Amino acid sequence: MNLIWLAWASVPLYLAGLFKRRLLFAGGLAQAAYLLARGVMLGRIPLVGPHDTLIFLAASLAGFSFLFHAAPEREKAFRILIGAMAALFSFFAMLAPPFEGVLPPVLSTYWFELHVGLSFFSYAFFGIGAALGAIYLLRREAALEKSQYRFILSGYLLFSVAMIAGGVWAYLAWGSYWLWTPKELWTSIIWLYYSLYLHLRLRPGWHGKNTALAGAIGFILVLFTYLGVGLLMKSSHTF
Repeated sequence: MNLIWLAWASVPLYLAGLFKRRLLFAGGLAQAAYLLARGVMLGRIPLVGPHDTLIFLAASLAGFSFLFHAAPEREKAFRILIGAMAALFSFFAMLAPPFEGVLPPVLSTYWFELHVGLSFFSYAFFGIGAALGAIYLLRREAALEKSQYRFILSGYLLFSVAMIAGGVWAYLAWGSYWLWTPKELWTSIIWLYYSLYLHLRLRPGWHGKNTALAGAIGFILVLFTYLGVGLLMKSSHTF
């Protein structure tokens, strides 16, 4: 059965989620059901190519956004940003053809699935952190910057584990933990950038506007590494 309508349904649901948070959650559930159905059909986790990974990222954004609780005014602004990002990612996902073929041998390993899955979970945390940073820059409420820090720290920890899993995958596939591909280099830049963010936040005088802005800019770097590097530079990565 073709369940592509579930993926398409997430776009209006996310847009409706700009007004009602439960509709934002419904969009994430629709995409999760779609990915689960694809996984059963393909016999693997569907995490290859922009179609699957953009949907996975949007669903992760929607799901992890429910970890943030705040007063109605702050929650409304947060919901609008997350809903807009999830809708945008979902729309572009539907423009990309899904990968239906058999995975090449280098991708047929749990280390690949662990690496990609954790990477996109961390991207979602970074995206939520960016949204909170943007709201802080408008409202200047300390609680928002603290929440941003917690989400970014969680994303950083997941991203670090994803990099380790990626190294193991590379070793099993090509006999080397590091191949010096553009994607690997930019992934390292992301890790170093957020390491710097976490370090600077411990320094006096860096709380507030500086860290909020740095956290927001970090997600731009993430999106460039995810989409820009993949489209503009040759790499062993297919996502």
